[in-house]
Amino acid sequence: MAEPTIDAKATLRRERAALCDTLERLGPDAPTLCEGWTTADLAAHLLVRERNPAAGPGILIGTGPLAAFTAKAMAAEQNRGFAAMLTRLRSGPPAFMVATMAAVNVNENWIHHEDARRANGETARPPDADVEAILTRVTKRMARLQTRRLAPLGLALELPDELVIVRVGHPTATIVGRIGECVLYLSGRRSAAEVELVGNPAAIETLRTTTLGI
Repeated sequence: MAEPTIDAKATLRRERAALCDTLERLGPDAPTLCEGWTTADLAAHLLVRERNPAAGPGILIGTGPLAAFTAKAMAAEQNRGFAAMLTRLRSGPPAFMVATMAAVNVNENWIHHEDARRANGETARPPDADVEAILTRVTKRMARLQTRRLAPLGLALELPDELVIVRVGHPTATIVGRIGECVLYLSGRRSAAEVELVGNPAAIETLRTTTLGI
């Protein structure tokens, strides 16, 4: 049976609006799950990621001159003020990002929304059906890269209605939970993700301690 058609662009608009509402409610100085970042830092990161392609390498590498360039770009965004950043965020990503990366941006926005919510004591927010479907599709494409440091371990995701084989190998561990929680775990938000780890004890320990993510 073919998968239902999901309007990723409309889903992105809804998720972006919800994220901006949360950031506005929490204010610029609230903590996030991104270590050392406030909600203002998070808003600046999203804007730089979408609107300044030259800052992309610094986001991925995280150290050295490229990271310094990205930090400078984030500071420039913050100089606009928190309200102005939220206005820019609410306007959505540039057209080329929406046209080519709507699903990836749903994934990114959902993760960062939970970064803000859960760091401030808010309970887990299950994604709606469209977001859940998009998270599943994106994770199937990205999870092997996110878990590349686990090789030669095997890894699976046991979702409520599907088993996703991420890596074939031995020994094997399985992450059990809803897709949103698995997404948080695979992106390095282990302490916030509501999942269960099952399988070979050595594989589980490696899964718990190995750096995950892009």
